[in-house]
Amino acid sequence: MKSSGPATDWQEIDRFDGGVGWIAYPDETMQRASHALAVDGEVWLVDPVDAEGIDDCIEEYGEVAGVVTLLDRHKRDAAAFATRHDVSVWVPAFMDGVVDELDAPTERFRHELADTGYVLHALVDNRMWQEAVLYNEENGVLVVPEAVGTTSYFRAADESLGVHPMLRLTPPRELDRFDPERLLIGHGPGVHDDTAETLADALAGSRRRTPQLVVQTVKDTLLG
Repeated sequence: MKSSGPATDWQEIDRFDGGVGWIAYPDETMQRASHALAVDGEVWLVDPVDAEGIDDCIEEYGEVAGVVTLLDRHKRDAAAFATRHDVSVWVPAFMDGVVDELDAPTERFRHELADTGYVLHALVDNRMWQEAVLYNEENGVLVVPEAVGTTSYFRAADESLGVHPMLRLTPPRELDRFDPERLLIGHGPGVHDDTAETLADALAGSRRRTPQLVVQTVKDTLLG
């Protein structure tokens, strides 16, 4: 599911005027995606996984201003990036336990991420799962680290975007409040066309398509 060791063959994804993304291990099942959000000559890294030479890609957009962790399980390489660039890891104020597990300076935030225009919204907050999203109303970019994804184990056969398997029976309807033009996600390449419609379809069809995904997953497991 998840690869380790030096990431030398990383894949660039989601490049646009406001940033870029990458998948450090393109062949892994989890397809862990990282993003650099560019704002006014500065770069904010979201749930990053380190890769050889990735700093050269990031530098095209500016100097790293901070690292952001949007899911309690997504410490990933946040501390390593923060240490290397001499910045803090920004953690949503409602998240428990994350700060103590990061070997780097941290900042708590509740609303806007510094002065970036990216506003924090709590999406899931329970004992087992704490997840936040970032939304920039001006440029229409929505960043969702876990609740939806484009990797194969998120999607039923007719879906281009799917709800996380553990959330499919109770899809995060809070995402309905947003009208994104671009969706950046923590697992797989993002969605850049017909984004609002694609997200709405994933949420609306989540429960109905769950049996299809279960059968598909069992087949993939047995035949894999």
